[in-house]
Amino acid sequence: MRSSLAPGVWFLRSFSRDSWFRGFTLLLTFLIYTCYHMSRKPISIVKSRLHQNCSELIKPINDTHSLNDTSWCSWSPFDKDDYKELLGAVDNAFLVAYAIGMFISGIFGERLPLRYYLSAGMLLSGLFTSLFGLGYFWNIHVLWYFVLIQICNGLVQTTGWPSVVACVGNWFGKGKRGFIMGIWNSHTSVGNILGSLIAGIWVNQEWGLSFIVPGVITAIMGIITFLFLIEYPEDVDCAPPQHHDGSDKDQDNPEDPENSPYTNRESSQETMTSCSKEPVAISFLGALKIPGVIEFSFCLLFAKLVSYTFLYWLPLYIFNVAHFGAKEAGDLSTLFDVGGIIGGIMAGLISDYTNGRATTCCIMLILAAPMMFLYNYIGQNGIVSSIVMLIICGMLVNGPYALITTAVSADLGTHKSLKGNAKALSTVSAIIDGTGSIGAALGPLLAGLISPTGWNNVFYMLISADILACLLLCRLVYKEILAWKSSLSKGRGSSLALTHPR
Repeated sequence: MRSSLAPGVWFLRSFSRDSWFRGFTLLLTFLIYTCYHMSRKPISIVKSRLHQNCSELIKPINDTHSLNDTSWCSWSPFDKDDYKELLGAVDNAFLVAYAIGMFISGIFGERLPLRYYLSAGMLLSGLFTSLFGLGYFWNIHVLWYFVLIQICNGLVQTTGWPSVVACVGNWFGKGKRGFIMGIWNSHTSVGNILGSLIAGIWVNQEWGLSFIVPGVITAIMGIITFLFLIEYPEDVDCAPPQHHDGSDKDQDNPEDPENSPYTNRESSQETMTSCSKEPVAISFLGALKIPGVIEFSFCLLFAKLVSYTFLYWLPLYIFNVAHFGAKEAGDLSTLFDVGGIIGGIMAGLISDYTNGRATTCCIMLILAAPMMFLYNYIGQNGIVSSIVMLIICGMLVNGPYALITTAVSADLGTHKSLKGNAKALSTVSAIIDGTGSIGAALGPLLAGLISPTGWNNVFYMLISADILACLLLCRLVYKEILAWKSSLSKGRGSSLALTHPR
């Protein structure tokens, strides 16, 4: 009987069981989004194969191209001089569809079972990724096919991010959220690395397999998600997390971590829920009124513009500037994602310790601008400098991006103004990431248009976007600094009162 055991034993058993389920959910959602990013990466690796200089290759005997044709080994329609614009169009088809779909996806994610929603999204994503690769085996050479597949894939991939953030937010409270989600968010970089390595195996042979293999893995992961994902702790009789680590008694106390620069006691009633047993999903406008959502959303727009330009164009940049082979350029580009893993964890740790999400992002963005400039000018002088600069740039570029899309989104989705209603998690994360995805679409498009004028101009564009992202956080950084000063002054007052009691 339960009553025959000491309360401490029951507590330890419950704690162990809760921890096991939390760890399992963290691992499963990590693998889920790893697969999403793994299926996005092959296009950047295969670009250098779709259009290449064929003058050093031996032309087949039965080839019908002229002797002076140096692009006979390229894949039509990307064998013309405007190949950068065409490749940019393929990238943008995915990214624009992703940006548009993301605003809608969060609303569905709040109202549909996450397990079904994620499973269907992963199965469809695996299908469309594979269809892109099947274009090689079906010998398809029309642009509209690749653009259409990318549009469909962009739409179905919006099922991923709001759902996994909502699921993790359901299981983990505020505590060390920045550190936990910093580690967890390495799925983005791990997915990019796996996608690069898998695509690199077949890029110089049957490049269609570079898409089909990640597509099949993603579809299999969708089946695993359907079988094992647990949306809420209550579904398996686990204790729900504590989203707020302080009480509501002293909302003006700056020492309270929840009294952050984003707190606004005049928030609209739309963002608040009554103390009803069944909270309702928040509206789109209600989510926008949560303090801090707009600033972080537009900051992410420019931060993601930089990150996704590296994601889609870095292998081609290394291929053209450093003159590595297609596989070697793809493998070297993974170092940027290795730096991203380190940067995401560092950003989470620092922001947890200082309780300054905006300040952490701002400092990393300030440091990223000169590092990108240096990488463009000295990063290709040797393999050692290239490796070091890629890792540093990855840390500083992806650190703020990782922090905003994880810990900041979860913080705002469980904001105090919501009065305990966690049903805003999916919508808030969709708004923030959806706005960021507009930048993700703009970055590769601008890179495709600017790169014919020289890679230096592409880097000037990236540095400008980085500075704009930093400026958008100035108001929140100022409020965080005021909160720290107020906290320090109160701390000194308390110590003086203890030293000289009345």
